[in-house]
This record gives sequence, C-alpha cells and structure tokens, in this order.
Amino acid sequence: MTKKIVSAKVDEMYRESKHWNSCLQLINDELTFIQHLLNSYVFEPNTPNLFERLQDYQARIKRSKDDWDKLSKMIGRHENSIGGILECSDSVCDNFYHQKHEKLKVEAVNYMENFKDLKYEIFEYAGCILKKRKPNN
Repeated sequence: MTKKIVSAKVDEMYRESKHWNSCLQLINDELTFIQHLLNSYVFEPNTPNLFERLQDYQARIKRSKDDWDKLSKMIGRHENSIGGILECSDSVCDNFYHQKHEKLKVEAVNYMENFKDLKYEIFEYAGCILKKRKPNN
C-alpha cells in the first residue's frame, strides 16, 4: 500500500476517534445533568414506586459513567497508537490496526446507542412525574 493511502487511512481513523471523543464529552455532560436531576426534589412525592425507580436509574447511570470512563480511556490509548500504522511494513500489521479500530468503533457506537436509550427512558419517566407548579397570578 502506498504511503499516501496509508496516511489517508490514518487521518480517517484519527478523525473518527476525535468524533467519538467529542460525543463522549457531550454524554459526560448529560450524565452529570441526569444525575443532578435524579437527585433533585422535582418529582411528585406520591408517585408509586418513585424511590425504587429513581434508585434503579441512578444505578444504571453510575454503570454508564463507569463504561464511559473505560471507553474514553480506550479511545485515548487508541488515538495515541494510530500513528503506529505508519510504521507498519506489512499488511498483517496494517490489518491489526484496522481491526482494532473497527472493534473500538463497534464498542463506541453500542455505548452511545445504549446511553441514548437510557436517557430517553429516564426523560420519558421524569417528564410524567415532574411537579407541576401553579402559575403565579
């Protein structure tokens, strides 16, 4: 493979990993917001199973934060190693980096989809049980 093609692949992999990092930063902000929301006192107190439901969501958010941390570190290490593809002298080495990148892509996409589903579930539930404030007349 020519240096030009390899360099283009490296650039593409690097751009993709930067995109994942950007998405993860937004997710981290959303995780923090959701944690604050779940720990606030904005829910109708007489909602059936409110405590249990909030506890479940808090535990799932904590697991998501832990997964976020692991994935973020994996992507950081991956970004640091992408340049190694330029040192490859054979297709086996080249394929190793591409397979590693594709595997990480699957993990990143799965994590983002799972987080999106969890966020949607929490917002659907929370939207129905928020305290209704009476307008001031």
